[in-house]
Amino acid sequence: MTKNLIVQSPFEPAGHQPAAIESLVKGLDDGLLHQVLLGVTGSGKTYTMAKVIESTQRPAVIMAPNKTLAAQLYGEFKEFFPKNAIEYFVSYYDYYQPEAYIVHSDTYIEKDMSVNDRIDRLRLKATSALVSGRRDIIVVASVSCIYGLGSPKEYQKTVLHANVGDEHPRQDFIRRLIGMYFERTNADLDRGKFRATGDVIEIMPASQNAFIYRVVLEDEKIQEIF
Repeated sequence: MTKNLIVQSPFEPAGHQPAAIESLVKGLDDGLLHQVLLGVTGSGKTYTMAKVIESTQRPAVIMAPNKTLAAQLYGEFKEFFPKNAIEYFVSYYDYYQPEAYIVHSDTYIEKDMSVNDRIDRLRLKATSALVSGRRDIIVVASVSCIYGLGSPKEYQKTVLHANVGDEHPRQDFIRRLIGMYFERTNADLDRGKFRATGDVIEIMPASQNAFIYRVVLEDEKIQEIF
């Protein structure tokens, strides 16, 4: 089996770790739905799980009870798997106040929220990695992030596939971008925006904050993407 998920660490499993890794891998191969890895703080549970993921070569979701632990695990797994797609998917609200009504004072409180732009970008990056078909993916997520998610099939319908040689009339291409909630601009590009000049369309994906795609159209076909 070709290994895509490879742990990079100066250490090798030691103590009880080899037996734990072997037992967990066997449980997964046998189709067990639930297994528990016990260990005190600092005993190397995260490293043990990284070696389990490496052994099974399966994409994984790491669920944490809160953002603080999720951020810690995200950093650790990025160190263990520096060449793989380690993604971060937590709630993008820095602050969220749901609407409420206080009966005894006849007070209505409007919904208020503050969205963290960086976390929003990381969420979209995680989603993009998942729909790309990559198998070397580990997503670190908080438990609360699962609420309100849409259907993967519906998300797939909003994906624009563009390859050199594909037929894409310029106006249809632009309409598709706008339908995906990209914003057209003539100023500097920011994530989630695009700029169309003649037959050249420049796009900054919502999952990026620096990378720009340049799509060159000619005779209603894509001639170049760079």
